[in-house]
Amino acid sequence: MTTLELTASWPVDHVSAAVVTDSGVREEVGDTQRVYELASVTKLLTAYAVLVAVEEGAVELDQPAGPEGSTVRHLLAHASGLAFGDRTVQAAAGTKRIYSSAGFEVLAELIETEAGIAFPDYLDEAVCRPLQMTNTALPGSAGHSASSTLADLTRFAAELLEPTLLASQTLSSATGVQFPGLNGIVPGYGSHKPCDWGLGFELRGEKTPHWTGRNNSTATFGHFGQAGTFLWVDPTVRTACVVLTDRAFGDWAKPLWPALSDAVLAG
Repeated sequence: MTTLELTASWPVDHVSAAVVTDSGVREEVGDTQRVYELASVTKLLTAYAVLVAVEEGAVELDQPAGPEGSTVRHLLAHASGLAFGDRTVQAAAGTKRIYSSAGFEVLAELIETEAGIAFPDYLDEAVCRPLQMTNTALPGSAGHSASSTLADLTRFAAELLEPTLLASQTLSSATGVQFPGLNGIVPGYGSHKPCDWGLGFELRGEKTPHWTGRNNSTATFGHFGQAGTFLWVDPTVRTACVVLTDRAFGDWAKPLWPALSDAVLAG
């Protein structure tokens, strides 16, 4: 039995999953072309597009954006002070890690203004087309509304292992801690002190409990979505894992996701 066949016992109607290394797709299960809602895994795609915009000079990480005192960097790192679902300011910029989907909508609007193109089109042109992610779409919020397939996200995972659209240093910086020491909450997993985050990428750090495995390194980065999806990259072992399901995240996932991740790393 392959590692990913563990998902056959999960309480979901459909699951598609893959393990990606520098050599390509190590293993995969499920329908690679089935379209799944990504929920907050969307933020990885949005963040990558914003980073492309930074390299292209359309925006700068430290230019003002969002509430007073906030910048593009603050918004990407959930340090702008904006609330989760709307643009209410709950804290001064840089003082607290407040997970904010609304902040990513602000970023999308900034790209639209500065680049003169609708953000879904920018995402498509900057990320999806170059990576041949032909079944990925963003019909709504840049924080949580994308849909995609396993085939597309394995290509994106490969990009995160060996970037071709960004300079390696840009991705390295984006997957390092931004605004160190900020406390905050990972939805579904409670408060963490500190709650480390990169530029759109959640960082494993020392967080416990967590949706990744116990054996994932502290350098692991990625995101999970309330739609029952996740993507992580562990750069220390040059391995990524993508899992897409059609059951909303909940208590069912909390023991199963880390167990699968540990099996992937052991395999």
